[in-house]
Amino acid sequence: MSPATGHVLGVDSGGSGIRVALRPVPGSGPDLTWSSSAPVAVGERGVDARGLLSQVLPAARSLLARAGAQHCEAVCVGAAGMVSLGADLRAVLPSALHEALGVRRLALASDAVTAYAGALGQRPGAVVAAGTGLIAVGTDLTAEGGWRRADGWGHLLGDCGSGAWIGRAGLEAAMRAYDGRAGGSPALLERLREVFGPPPELPAALYPRADRPAVLASFAPEVSRCAPGDPVAADILRRAARHIAEAAAAVCPAPGPGPGRGATPAATGRQAGLADPADEVYGAGGACDVAITGGLLRLGTPLLAPLREELQLQLPHACPVAAAGEPLDGALCVAEALLTDSLLLPADPPMLHIVC
Repeated sequence: MSPATGHVLGVDSGGSGIRVALRPVPGSGPDLTWSSSAPVAVGERGVDARGLLSQVLPAARSLLARAGAQHCEAVCVGAAGMVSLGADLRAVLPSALHEALGVRRLALASDAVTAYAGALGQRPGAVVAAGTGLIAVGTDLTAEGGWRRADGWGHLLGDCGSGAWIGRAGLEAAMRAYDGRAGGSPALLERLREVFGPPPELPAALYPRADRPAVLASFAPEVSRCAPGDPVAADILRRAARHIAEAAAAVCPAPGPGPGRGATPAATGRQAGLADPADEVYGAGGACDVAITGGLLRLGTPLLAPLREELQLQLPHACPVAAAGEPLDGALCVAEALLTDSLLLPADPPMLHIVC
């Protein structure tokens, strides 16, 4: 039987925009990529499938033309909101992608699943995807265990410790200082004025926005910049670190034998650490691998230092590891695994729905 060949497409759709990548299988050349900072809208039916397609299809056709190809064999779409708000995506994308790109195999995944695949490949563990929002997922790679999920409930009900959460907390502290209430931060109030203008005008500028989580998250770097000299800002980041570690602890699978060493990798190993079958299933002493990924890590030491302390406190037996790649890498990993029939990550709709 000849090995599977063709082109696979990965899509990463989140609160800060859309990214698309095309990869030849087999092949050793660089992936072709495209990106947009315009996020997909969320309406009455959830994430707008046609809005996503309006960006992804032209991008995919352009990438295919650059590659000298006409269609994609397999696609993985990783989207924020796929679990709770993905009904329109699941109803529209399969037929639309088949008709437009000739897709034979499709995976519709939570962006947390593609973040997991990008960070750990196809081995057991736990991953917290922390950006504008925040969600944690873990798996022991067994059908019985499936996916464990914590948070990811959006900026009104959760996403605790996320960029939107940090930004909102920072803006609240700024408004407290403006009012003269306890718990306020004059430093953050100064940054609010610089970024958004007069404080009384903030509600009118914020509440009507469809991209409100992204606007809130845009203030998170200001909280980080103030933290070294402002105890209020520093405390916000300490609380964020506690929330992130709590989410990781909630999904980390219990140590156990797992599926063993004989697992077939999902990807070609282009990203270091992705699905190496020679890796132990668990780290030293039976510890579970835990990775944190996402744009929130760019906040640097004011967040990362308390986060290391919280992970050690709440997950003393876990093995923190650096994420090998990003969610877009994970989407390509899953798409390639579909093409080569080597997917080990549990198909557990709506976290990961496989359309043949």
